[in-house]
Amino acid sequence: MTDTDPETSNALLSRLRVIEEQPLDARAEAYVQLHDALRVRLEGGDALVDD
Repeated sequence: MTDTDPETSNALLSRLRVIEEQPLDARAEAYVQLHDALRVRLEGGDALVDD
């Protein structure tokens, strides 16, 4: 799976749409969770390259 994988892109867009429909306080927490998940994914990719 690559970053340009349509399935991955569609999943992210879907998740963003769900977040945008939430009240502001819930939206903020959802964006924090999304940020953390993306950070872990990116850092995990770096760890694989460094090995």
